[in-house]
Amino acid sequence: MPKVKTVDLIDEFQLELISGEEGINRPITVSDLSRPGLEIAGYFDYYPADRIQILGMTELTFFSRLSPEVRAGRMERLCSDITPCIIVTRGIDIPQELIVAAEKVSVPVLRTSMKTTRFSSRLTNFLESKLAPTTAVHGVLVDIYGVGVLITGKSGVGKSETALELVKRGHRLVADDCVEIRQEDDDTLVGNSPELIEHLLEIRGVGIINVMTLFGAGAVRSHKKISLVINLELWDQQKNYDRLGLEEEKIRIIDTNITRMNIPVRPGRNIAVIIEVAAMNFRLKRMGVNTAQQFTEKLNEAIEENKHE
Repeated sequence: MPKVKTVDLIDEFQLELISGEEGINRPITVSDLSRPGLEIAGYFDYYPADRIQILGMTELTFFSRLSPEVRAGRMERLCSDITPCIIVTRGIDIPQELIVAAEKVSVPVLRTSMKTTRFSSRLTNFLESKLAPTTAVHGVLVDIYGVGVLITGKSGVGKSETALELVKRGHRLVADDCVEIRQEDDDTLVGNSPELIEHLLEIRGVGIINVMTLFGAGAVRSHKKISLVINLELWDQQKNYDRLGLEEEKIRIIDTNITRMNIPVRPGRNIAVIIEVAAMNFRLKRMGVNTAQQFTEKLNEAIEENKHE
C-alpha cells in the first residue's frame, strides 16, 4: 500500500482538480519536488518524472512565449506514466496544451491559489512526514522536562508502572507498550502512539487506564522527539554498571544513533526518580555541563598535587 496518493494532496491542501481525474490514486514515492523550467525549455535528459511537478509564474510565463507546436510537444513529454501530478500555483490559468496532454495519460492537473515558494515548503514538509522511514518498538515514551525518553526492557520489568509514576510527578505520556517511530531528518526520531491505544496505559493487576481521563489533557501529548533511551533490566550481581557516566552508549534506531542508559531494577530503587534525574542530567550535558567530566578532572588534579608533595 502506498503511503501517499495524489488524492491525499487534494484533501490536505484543498487543491482544485482541473483534469486527469482517473489518475488521482497514483502513488507518491518521493518527497522531492520538481520545478521543470529546463524541461519546458526543451532539456529532458535528466527529467525526474517520478516527482510532483510544480508550475509557477516563471515556468508558465516562459511557456506562453513558445510556438503552439512546441508547447504541445513539451507538455506531452512532461506528462509521463509515472508522474504523480502537476500542480499549478498562484491560481494561474492552465494552458490548454497541458490539459490535453494530461488527459491522454491520466496525469492529474491540480491548482492552488498559494504562492509557489510557500506551497512548495508546506508540501515538502507534508511529504517528508508521511514518507519518512518508520519502525515500531516495544516500550514506553514519556516527555520528561522536554526530553523525549524511550523506556525499554523485557516484559514485566516495570515500564508501564514507571511511566505511571512519572505522569503522577507531572510529566507527559506519549505512548505505552508500542511506540511508532519515524525518522523525520538525518538525526531526528519522532515517536507517537498507535491510534488504537493512544493515551492508554496498562497496569498489571489494575488493567487498562486512560491517562488523559484520570490526570487531564496536560498529562499526555500526541508525539515527541526521542532524545534518550533508558533500558530497564533486572539487577545482575555479576555485571559491572557504570558509576561515573563518562562514556555514552549508543543505540541505532532506523538510521539515527541515540544515547542509551542501562538502569538496573531491584526492590528499593525508585526507578521513576532515577529516570527523572537521568533526563535532567542529559539536558545539562547538552547545555555543556558534564558533572562526571568535571569530577574526573578535579580528581586528576588532586592526584597530581599529591604526587608533587
